[in-house]
Amino acid sequence: MITRKRLATWACALLVALTAALLPTSASADEPAAKESPKVELVLDVSGSMRAKDIDGKSRMSAAKQAFNEVLDAVPEEVRLGIRTLGADYPGQDRKRGCKDTRQLYPVGPLDRTEAKAAVATLAPTGWTPIGPALLGAADDLGEDGATKRIVLITDGEDTCAPLDPCQVAREIAAKGIHLVIDTLGLVPDAKTRQQLTCIAEATGGTYTSVHRTDELSRRVRQLVDRAADPVVTPVATEGAGRCADAPRLAPGLYTDRETFGEHRWYRVDLLPGQELRASVSVSADRAVHNDYGVLLRAVTRHGREIVRGSEAGDGRTDVISTGLRYPKPEAEDADTDGDGKPAAETVCLQVSNSFSAPPSVKTTPGMPIELTVDVADGPASASDVASFGLGRGWWLLGALVLAGFLAGLVWGWLSRWRVAVWRTH
Repeated sequence: MITRKRLATWACALLVALTAALLPTSASADEPAAKESPKVELVLDVSGSMRAKDIDGKSRMSAAKQAFNEVLDAVPEEVRLGIRTLGADYPGQDRKRGCKDTRQLYPVGPLDRTEAKAAVATLAPTGWTPIGPALLGAADDLGEDGATKRIVLITDGEDTCAPLDPCQVAREIAAKGIHLVIDTLGLVPDAKTRQQLTCIAEATGGTYTSVHRTDELSRRVRQLVDRAADPVVTPVATEGAGRCADAPRLAPGLYTDRETFGEHRWYRVDLLPGQELRASVSVSADRAVHNDYGVLLRAVTRHGREIVRGSEAGDGRTDVISTGLRYPKPEAEDADTDGDGKPAAETVCLQVSNSFSAPPSVKTTPGMPIELTVDVADGPASASDVASFGLGRGWWLLGALVLAGFLAGLVWGWLSRWRVAVWRTH
């Protein structure tokens, strides 16, 4: 009996050692250095107009508080979050004092959810709307280190402290080169508020969203906070052309542009044999539009032959619609070469089109914001390439498990035969 237990123990130890040896080990030397934690500051308008009861039958302030509580519960652990208010303290008519009414309610740093919620609960609609000073204060709160930084401005009206133009303030923040993005959310905005908030967002490569319901506000702020937690690429402003021959040539990266209703815009990408083009586009309806709309992304040759397309339709349930495409260019034995003897690149023309429409009272300029992502990767070398199946390192684990199962079967069969032989001799 003791001999059998020892044999079984050794067999199990051998099986575990073989499995561990087959599994890929992580190389700590190859791991990237730790990055600074992303920072986000939520800037909330607490001016007197936030008393209006036009969001789900309750005041704008109540809707904002509810959304903040939901957002604070969902903030990723790695995000350093702060809260700043504007118009929360001074109820008087002195313009000079009212336009200085902005303060940091909760410091940027590790989040204590209970403390942050308690601070938000004390707020009541009070004073002016000093958006420009609040943005300057928020930029100082976030600092100028190398961390990803984001300001999320939530307001129901335009700035009341001119001549300090908040749009110009946003441009000055962008000019500092500290990689700070400002996203704006307008609560039941009018045309002037929408125009000002759009300008602020555009100045730093941010987004503008119109909000009419509490769940919309909560969902959008959560999305923006989560976006700060993910690795980001600073978008590059570009301008598509009316035809491929005049289109800008894009390298892999993230690009922003604007497109009017029903417009077609063209861009160009160079693709070498053996590479794969991956592209996606998102169009944001930043104004009132009709419910039925769509977006189309086409890849065509310089001569107009369509290679591949991606399209998506919407019905008004979301203000952003996206689609994408993939085009792997195969290796060619007799590929053309350039003057240096290297394989010649193919020019792929990308066409972005939309079928948005709007009532006559809605302005068509500036165009709706679009976000175009371009990536060029090495295509799969053969059918067995892991990229063609999407398993990645899972192939190692699958192979290890198959081999481990085979060895386990052999060991178990050998033990069973040995036990039967021992039983027969006794």
